[in-house]
Amino acid sequence: MPNLKNNITDLFGIQYPIIQGGMVWVSGGKLAGAVSKAGGLGLVGAGSMKPDLLAEHIKKAQQITDKPVGVNVPLLYKYCEEQINTALDLGIKIFFTSAGSPKKYTSFLKDKGCKVVHVTSSPELALKCEAAGVDAVVAEGFEAGGHNGRDEITTMTLIPQVVDALSIPVIAAGGIGDGRAIAAAIALGASGVQLGSRFAATQESSAHDNFKQAIVNATSGSTMLSMKKLVPVRLLKNKFWEEITVMEENCTDPAKIQEHLGKGRAKAGMLEGDMNEGELEIGQISGLIKNIPTVEECMKDLVAGYNQAIERLNRKLF
Repeated sequence: MPNLKNNITDLFGIQYPIIQGGMVWVSGGKLAGAVSKAGGLGLVGAGSMKPDLLAEHIKKAQQITDKPVGVNVPLLYKYCEEQINTALDLGIKIFFTSAGSPKKYTSFLKDKGCKVVHVTSSPELALKCEAAGVDAVVAEGFEAGGHNGRDEITTMTLIPQVVDALSIPVIAAGGIGDGRAIAAAIALGASGVQLGSRFAATQESSAHDNFKQAIVNATSGSTMLSMKKLVPVRLLKNKFWEEITVMEENCTDPAKIQEHLGKGRAKAGMLEGDMNEGELEIGQISGLIKNIPTVEECMKDLVAGYNQAIERLNRKLF
């Protein structure tokens, strides 16, 4: 990816403006360390970790590489403050926050000399992030896996609106799984990209082999945004998804849906491999993913695909 050194690569001190999403149960230290070692920015996903486990994974990533590694902290979990302090104690200087107000910890982290990025799903929320003082935003479209925005704004329409609204760098996310999509995001004005599903299906990810194979087997219509009245989340279709869908179609009280969701569904599916009863969070781009490479192989493919896309555009337009 020559000549793509920009404000994102400078901000994080990385080679390529490619960030690995901090996914629950999937983004452990092995994955984050491998992505950073390969030239991107790896994020340890703190959402599924108590502080002591988070410390183990940060140390694991730091053993793999001396390049920058970050932590993704969803602010809706009760351990978020402890997670942040744990990461700070271990020298982490890059924080991606999500699922909460960007005002909550941004000033605190900036005072500690950290870089702060917040994940958002609309131009209006992105402006609030900028006002809170973040260094950049992740603008995540409706195609993304896991928890999602309620407005169903797609990445293609979201990115240029956010870019036009802000003066800080924008990182595109949602439906980005190969070099062609990276080139498209850059063309829309993004300074970098964040990929989740593509890195979930790599050898270094913490995902169970059953889940990785389910990603590879997915087709274009294998995912659906579910539980919009409770908390929107994009899931692979399975027995659990069918049960939730029936409940929603029957206008079941959200409290009853929450009761059926219970606890541990995401862990059961993504980490432990229960493909029937588990909650399988993955993006629409899973229909494009056909292999389970190493992170190094994946990064090489992303860079090569980007370069090929740019060359193709140059041949056709000039």
